[in-house]
Amino acid sequence: MYRILVVEDNEKIRMELCDFLSKNGYRSEGCSNFEHILEDIRSRKPDLILLDLNLPFMDGHFICRELRRTSNVPIIIVTSRSSEVDELQSMHLGADDYVTKPYNLQILLARIARVLQRVYETKDSNHMKVGEVTMDISKSMLTYRGNSVDLTKNELRIMHCLFQNKNAIVSREKLMKHMWDCDAFVDDNTLTVNINRLRKKLEYIGLTEFIETKRGLGYIIYEDQ
Repeated sequence: MYRILVVEDNEKIRMELCDFLSKNGYRSEGCSNFEHILEDIRSRKPDLILLDLNLPFMDGHFICRELRRTSNVPIIIVTSRSSEVDELQSMHLGADDYVTKPYNLQILLARIARVLQRVYETKDSNHMKVGEVTMDISKSMLTYRGNSVDLTKNELRIMHCLFQNKNAIVSREKLMKHMWDCDAFVDDNTLTVNINRLRKKLEYIGLTEFIETKRGLGYIIYEDQ
């Protein structure tokens, strides 16, 4: 279920939109404190942002520009500003779509679905995503907030298994079986060595606790990273 963050200072519009999105299969949240809005958005880690331009403290264009410095999260501008200049500026700053108020809710829903599909679903099977962490299987590369690290074949296989089972504990036996199925014959000690090397690589790009050990059970990675 995709998480959509509604950045809208009009409480009535914000609540109605969140309710509408929830009824249509999305996890929706709204921002109500705009003094530290950038920190709030980053801490929530949404899959898509509906962003108004006319906001207190800082406008949507500034927010869009700042988010694009560290994140590729899809952004749809939803605003009463209908000028071509505002739309063009939004696109130059990295917005994925531009919707003017008043809007038809069903059309907005279709635009949201289109952007989500383009960003997350139409990518080929070589891409997997957990929170802000993206893995490109074809390039054997993992990316987090603009920083990337190359993975060895065994590290890639470990991450592939953990990504497939996000939010669930994966036993060491299951990890080794997954690697055996990929024609990588490893023993318990080899798995430990690979896990340790992998963690050091993840720390290098800021993922200090991405792979969590559950003593006696195995490993887990969480969606909310």
